[in-house]
Amino acid sequence: MFTFALFNLKGGVGKTASCVNFAYLAAKDGYKTLLWDIDPQGATSFYYKVKPKQKVMMVDLVGKDAALVENIMATEYENLDIIPADVTAKAHDIMIGEMQGSKKRLATILKQLKSEYDFIFIDCPPGLSSLAENIFNAADIVLMPIIPTTLSVRTYHMVKDFFKEKSIDQKKMTCFFTMTDLRRNMHNEVMEELYKDKRFFENYIPYLSDVEKMGVHKAPLEEFARSSYAAQCYRELWEEIKEGVL
Repeated sequence: MFTFALFNLKGGVGKTASCVNFAYLAAKDGYKTLLWDIDPQGATSFYYKVKPKQKVMMVDLVGKDAALVENIMATEYENLDIIPADVTAKAHDIMIGEMQGSKKRLATILKQLKSEYDFIFIDCPPGLSSLAENIFNAADIVLMPIIPTTLSVRTYHMVKDFFKEKSIDQKKMTCFFTMTDLRRNMHNEVMEELYKDKRFFENYIPYLSDVEKMGVHKAPLEEFARSSYAAQCYRELWEEIKEGVL
């Protein structure tokens, strides 16, 4: 079992779209795949048209007696399951509170699924907290989508500093550029500079309208725009990511 955490300190950077597409592509490759939507916005759950079971309690997911298996739901796609988000603010607060006493609670919880899944993708909430620290410790790779702009670069360095401060293995932190427009000098300059960090995948996701249409279709790109350049870019990036971890 290999766990990816899709994370960024700020919203609006293509994190959820990437999580949705990577998980779909992994499942399409024949890997048993689970999506865990922890972001309180619940956008990943929205894209997959799945709502949590009515009586699910957040403590059942992250408490000491957590039973993740009981809260897993099937999507309409083969090999792809999901733990949908509870979109209430209270649920998010409970998750943070439960994680404060242990840096590795989430890693322990995920061990329940070791024999069930090849890949787990976690759609993370923004912000640096005890929950984020737990996610980083539990993940094999923390995938950060980065828009090549000044503010995004700043958040990138803030996350690097958090890893260092919390003694989290910095080799876990890997990045890719998203919402990229090579017609802009700033995007080219930022990408050229950050590629030197050796944390970025070569392939990137351009700024394309088809990605935004995922919300309209409530589906991954492969389902409604397989021949599009956006879908091609995600396939190529996923192949590069796979080569790096398998």
